[in-house]
This record gives sequence, C-alpha cells and structure tokens, in this order.
Amino acid sequence: MHTTLEDWRALLEAERELDTGVYTKHDLLLVRGEGARVWDAEGNEYIDCVGGYGVANLGHSNPGVVEAVKRQAELLLSMPQTLPTPARGEFYRTLVSVLPPELNRVFPVNSGTEANEAALKFARAYTGRKKFVAAMRGFSGRTMGSLSVTWEPKYREPFLPLVGPVEFIPYNDVEALEKAVDGETAAVILEPVQGEGGVRPAIPEFLRAAREITRERGALLILDEIQTGMGRTGRRFAFEHYGIVPDILTLAKALGGGVPLGAAVMRKEVAEAMPKGGHGTTFGGNPLAMAAGVAALRYLERTQLWERAAELGPWFMEELRKIPSPKIREVRGLGLMVGLELKEKAAPYIERLEKEHRILTLQAGPTVIRFLPPLVIAKEDLARVVEAVRAVLVA
Repeated sequence: MHTTLEDWRALLEAERELDTGVYTKHDLLLVRGEGARVWDAEGNEYIDCVGGYGVANLGHSNPGVVEAVKRQAELLLSMPQTLPTPARGEFYRTLVSVLPPELNRVFPVNSGTEANEAALKFARAYTGRKKFVAAMRGFSGRTMGSLSVTWEPKYREPFLPLVGPVEFIPYNDVEALEKAVDGETAAVILEPVQGEGGVRPAIPEFLRAAREITRERGALLILDEIQTGMGRTGRRFAFEHYGIVPDILTLAKALGGGVPLGAAVMRKEVAEAMPKGGHGTTFGGNPLAMAAGVAALRYLERTQLWERAAELGPWFMEELRKIPSPKIREVRGLGLMVGLELKEKAAPYIERLEKEHRILTLQAGPTVIRFLPPLVIAKEDLARVVEAVRAVLVA
C-alpha cells in the first residue's frame, strides 16, 4: 500500500506521464476526503466546492455508502442484467419510491452521458421520429450521441458529423421552443439548471411550456438531472420546483454516493417501445453500484439534505452578492448549485482560491466560477469560502 510522501509523488508523476493529456491537471495530489473536506499528500486541508462535479452531494466517503460497498463486495461484485440480483431489485424499488408514479421503469448505466445516450434511443424507439431539440449552452455529455445534443462548438466541431438532426434554441425562450418542436421531433432534452453552460436556472414558464408543447405534439420531454438531482437544488429533483414530470429523467453523479452509477428512468410505455436487445450495458446495474445507490438514496431520504441546500444556497448567494467588487457581473443558481459570473476570465481567480486559500472551485464557461459543495458542508465553511472569494476579487 502506498502511504509515504515519496510513494505518492512517484504516483503523481506516473499519472502525469502516462495520462492522455485530455484533462488539465491541478498541481496537487489528493489522497483523502471526508464530508466537504479533502486532504493532499502533504496533509494540507481544502474545502471542496468542486464536489466531484456534483458527485459528492452526500459528502466524501459517506459512511453509509462505504459500509454498503464493503458488504456487497464480499457477496457479489458483477452480474449482467440478464441474471437478476437482489441488489438490483432493491435499487429499482428504492429509486422509483422517491419519484412520481409515472416514472416507474429504470435503465441503469455507469455515467451521465450513458444515461442520456439511453434516453435518446428510447425516445426514437417510442416515437419513431429522428429529430431532437436541445438548448444553446446545454451540456449532455461527450459520447457521440449525447454530444449531438451538447451545444458548445469546441466540444462538437472536432467530431462532426454527429447524430442528427438536432435543433438548438435559446434557453428560456418559449417562442423559439414553440417553433422548433414539430411532427418530426422525437424529444426535447433540457437541463433544469444549465451547469456547464454557466449555472443558469430555467424560468418556470420555459419548462412548463416544454411539457405542454411536447405532450401536444407527440414528442417526449427528457430532463437531464445528472447534476441537479439528489437534492442539489433544494428539492430531491429539480423538476419538482416547476410542477412538471418528464417522460424520461436522466440521473448520475451523486446517485451512487461516489460510486459510478447512472440511470434513465421513464414511463412504462416508453420502456416497452424498445425492442428486446435494442440497448444494453455490461457493467450497468452491477451489484456493487446498486448497493451504493440504495445506500445513497436512503441517506438522502433520512437526512433530507435538499432542505439544507434550500437553506444554505440562498444565504451563500446573498453573501457573494455583498462582495463589493466591480469584477462581479452576477451571482445566480438554485439551491447549492451556484455560479459567480465575472466580467473577466475566471481561471486566474479559481487558481488563487486554491493556492492562496485552499478552496477548490471549478469553471462553468470562461467567466463563471461554479460552486458545487457537498450538501453536508457546514455554514462556517461556506462563510470561509465567501471570505476567500472576497479576498481574491477585492484588491
């Protein structure tokens, strides 16, 4: 087991040398996490507002998830979906119990982009149509199907041609949505809060119109709650803020409490439209991930962490708004999904927060600092984050 600083540094060099280079790496090596804190190889402590891009809603190394993984690992690690297991049935039952009754069929996968891939295929199978409508600034993943409904040109253009046709409309533009959805549209896919696109919440009129228009015209509504799910926005799931229910809901990130797990959850008739063998996944629904998902969902229900997000998020945003800096353009978000938009590039300030204050944050577009802290974060830690942001923005 590698426990010495010398061992850890050697492994950091191995990662740098052997990695593909697709990711820009931070200049630190994180070796441990608990709650909303992480520690590097030299013992330095950081407040984590990256939260695994939204994976760590329940806190790092959540005890309930850790125990469930240990217990399941001793029983059965892997089993394909053609062979039922108790862990899978328990996960299905636990997940649908916290969702509206219409959403009662589950396709388990390993990640968010796979959940969206499944949703797109189920939508085509059900409607017999080909076209998708998505939003500008929307992000649905980087595999070829989900990339097709991701707007950002820097992600799309190197890999054209993608799956089509896809029509992109301005987010929160009801009139554009009305014009885009037609008799060829299989589905509209939207994030209730755009994450990568700058932490931009949907206005109620937009999502409600999406629900009405798709229903009227025989298309499906897919809501991508990969980042907004599991209590992040102040409700269990963000669609609850809007009083609507999608035809397909895609989940991942925090769903497994830190273990890779995603799911496309849908109406029964949508599921039944997929031919036998029309979609599949070798690792999706494996017993280890299923056990982690059950533990994560039960922890969320027991603690009702969405209430904590509903309380701390508005307070945190208001404290950020009080920072007297002309560099700030806007603070926005929903629950503990918060974006601080600057009038200049965000990257230098993200680096200073890490280097000078040991606060980890991430970007959401070139000018937005995104905060996705674990929902278990202490208010005192959020106050420290505010003071650190104040220090780097107020010269």
